[in-house]
Amino acid sequence: MKRLRKLLGLGGEAQLRVLMVCSGNICRSPTAEAVLRAKLEGAGLGGVVEVDSAGTHGFHIKEPPDPRAQQHARRRGYDLSSLRSRSVTDRDFEAFDWMLAMDQGHLDWLQEAAPAGARARLALLMEHALQRRDQREVPDPYYGSPQSFELVLDLVEDACDGFVRHLRNGGLRDSH
Repeated sequence: MKRLRKLLGLGGEAQLRVLMVCSGNICRSPTAEAVLRAKLEGAGLGGVVEVDSAGTHGFHIKEPPDPRAQQHARRRGYDLSSLRSRSVTDRDFEAFDWMLAMDQGHLDWLQEAAPAGARARLALLMEHALQRRDQREVPDPYYGSPQSFELVLDLVEDACDGFVRHLRNGGLRDSH
């Protein structure tokens, strides 16, 4: 890990901040937060990239992720239990390097809400997918079946693998 940080020209503290964004911050974005954090740890970038999540709407402030999201994530080795919902703030547009939206509606909302001159790069998470390039959005599983939560995990894992690859291939330097 130290060798990788040295090759990338990075110190020990977080050099990049990523915010995952969905509507209520109880299904998709906390899942994406936990998955990306695990993928970064596996790639030796855990101390280099900080990950958080937030919602475009404050429906569930301070609530834990949906129990179904937690259950399905836990089956794959991701722990969402300590996460709590929060809303996107104006400060987030300055504090984060990337704000990755789960669907086009979230991206549109972020683009509209972004203060003038905001530094965060706004994009869809699925733009980084490696296998599921035909899927532009992570669909909302809230009103769906158990398979909906599995699909979210499939898509998020794929896109997070692609995002980590992007970072390892020079995206850390290009993100500032």
